[in-house]
Amino acid sequence: MINMNGVSKVYSNGSVALSNVNVEIQKGEFVFVVGPSGAGKSTFIKLIFREELPTQGSLIVNGRNVGNLAPAQVPYLRRSLGIVFQDYRLLPNKTAYDNVAFAMQVVEAPRREIQKRVQHVLDLVGLRGKSRHYPQQMSGGEQQRVAIARAIVNNPVIMIADEPTGNLDPETSWEIMKIFDRINQNGTTVVMATHDKTVVDGMRKRVIAIEKSRIVRDEARGVYGYED
Repeated sequence: MINMNGVSKVYSNGSVALSNVNVEIQKGEFVFVVGPSGAGKSTFIKLIFREELPTQGSLIVNGRNVGNLAPAQVPYLRRSLGIVFQDYRLLPNKTAYDNVAFAMQVVEAPRREIQKRVQHVLDLVGLRGKSRHYPQQMSGGEQQRVAIARAIVNNPVIMIADEPTGNLDPETSWEIMKIFDRINQNGTTVVMATHDKTVVDGMRKRVIAIEKSRIVRDEARGVYGYED
């Protein structure tokens, strides 16, 4: 599903974000990526959906060699991925329904299928009555639910999340994590970078810890392992 073999990432200014990373993530796993700020977590995540390219090594995502993809092939890789960010990245002039529908319109899904699927995923994330609300009319937790609905509407095989609870209060964070857990139980692989100690310790999923650009810990039922 995801295979990093000797992956390093060095930026043009000489900063080493990742060094000789070797990781294999199987279909259906739920993986937390943790570590101090600046350790390389976000780079790890960005490499998976090819926002960044590895400087060295091999990265296979869902059967595709990410480093060898031509720019025109990148959208096809991302169609198999769902991506959720800390800052939601919703379109402010579109309703919750239209934000989610946009992801299906991009892949030219039939209109009838869009109508059926969008309502289904909004129900799944608990936004049945909010479909006509604009982002500015919703709380942070509701906006993140829209972002998750948008990420899963095309049935991705891998969900990638970068600090998805970073702007949320603890109670809302748990509600969001229950949605991710439900998505994972339905068979979707989840890879999440996070600083949320309470969530990581409470869920006891696989934990990959990165420090100073290297993987220092990989535990099947791990804990966060850092002070708040």
